[in-house]
Amino acid sequence: MASHIMRRLARRSVTGILTGDNLGRRFGSAAANSDLIRATLFPGDGIGPEISESVKQVFKVAEVPIEWEEHYVGTDIDPRTQSFLTWESLESVRRNKVGLKGPMATPIGKGHRSLNLTLRKELNLYANVRPCYSLPGYKTKYDDVDLITIRENTEGEYSGLEHQVVRGVVESLKIITRQASLRVAEYAFHYAKTHGRQRVSAIHKANIMQKTDGLFLKCCREVAEKYPDIVYEEVVIDNCCMMLVKNPALFDVLVMPNLYGDIISDLCAGLIGGLGLTPSCNIGEGGIALAEAVHGSAPDIAGKNLANPTALLLSSVSMLRHLDLHEKANAIQDAILNTIAEGKYRTGDLGGRATTAEFTKAICDHL
Repeated sequence: MASHIMRRLARRSVTGILTGDNLGRRFGSAAANSDLIRATLFPGDGIGPEISESVKQVFKVAEVPIEWEEHYVGTDIDPRTQSFLTWESLESVRRNKVGLKGPMATPIGKGHRSLNLTLRKELNLYANVRPCYSLPGYKTKYDDVDLITIRENTEGEYSGLEHQVVRGVVESLKIITRQASLRVAEYAFHYAKTHGRQRVSAIHKANIMQKTDGLFLKCCREVAEKYPDIVYEEVVIDNCCMMLVKNPALFDVLVMPNLYGDIISDLCAGLIGGLGLTPSCNIGEGGIALAEAVHGSAPDIAGKNLANPTALLLSSVSMLRHLDLHEKANAIQDAILNTIAEGKYRTGDLGGRATTAEFTKAICDHL
């Protein structure tokens, strides 16, 4: 029974994130012919290399036909990217069309480009998709969370356009464009339709930012007209936060501009146990998909064998579904959820005492 519930949740929440793209079918054919699929791997900083090693171990035991092309964060700024990510790293993702990223830390207040912003901008990763669902066997305050946040990923307050007007006064520009708003709205409604979702909620603050958020809502309304079978609603961001905390079952698919998406997606992760349990996948034009763990690099526990690899593992499952490797994805996800539900091997953030290695081994044993 528990396995049946987990399968249902898995299919509803993360199956086929890139429905409608022929990339998965192309790679799926390669997998069927026993050819290895090359995927870019960014182990990242802090605990990143440890949890990336967990993914590689699990993939090896599950006999996933993936060949990793690893790229690391540099120590010098590459003038071509204005960040510690090299141009060669970005070209790897463009070439392979699929990848997995561990946490990357960006020093605060320094004069170079954010690593995550570099990836989103240079690879045109326009939508961040985060399934958020209650895990069987892991008790939180809510038992019925099953929603999707879809965040516009390229503009808004995160455009990186800031300057000093006069001494003591700085200005940050919020950019909202029709093209980006239509693109992410279209993706949200298409996702809802192909995954049997009933409602799309556009999250905004157009009552204050009438032109920027107003344009975003106008684009969402335009797209909504093409999907009459899906209920469309508009919710102010502060009210949305209150409603989520009171009753997350009120929502299904949420689509929103960049900054709101950053806030709301983390809030939703808190409903099910935290960022350590939440998968994520970035969708780009041209068929690019970059799955990632969205939690921090946790330098305080780096190298101590204490990190929880669940988020990166579940994100790798999303990557496999994108590649149409559903059998492998199901096996790995069931092993992860069964390990957590069993309760014998849980990392410290889940209330247990297991090390990263012990948790990873338990997952491999379930495989």
